[in-house]
Amino acid sequence: MTTQDLAAIAKRYFAAWEARDVDAIVALHTPDSQFQAHGRGAAVHGREALRREFAHVFELYPGFGFDERRLLFGNGHWVLDWTLTFQRPGEDRRGVHALDVVEVASDGLVTRKDTFFDFAELKAAFGGGAA
Repeated sequence: MTTQDLAAIAKRYFAAWEARDVDAIVALHTPDSQFQAHGRGAAVHGREALRREFAHVFELYPGFGFDERRLLFGNGHWVLDWTLTFQRPGEDRRGVHALDVVEVASDGLVTRKDTFFDFAELKAAFGGGAA
């Protein structure tokens, strides 16, 4: 898989997240794909579990958005350095630094997505102050 192939897959994947389209996101994963938001719980496996988890992300972070900091491509994977943005009703927009490692199969579907958050920023974004 070339860097151009990965870039095209990533573009579709980011568009699905930007649209907050859980079905489109899940369709870009293999049936046995794994997702883990490290520090927030155990990994989930399979499209139905991913569907529930990704829907929960959009509930947890109303007005979900993201700002790309860096996007690096490797052999069958990409690393996205990004800021998760969200806005609860009546509050200012907030951001949390995150890093994704996304593995892609030769058929172009995501096999694994690991997300790591800056937990001091996450705590502050939810009104708990910096750790």
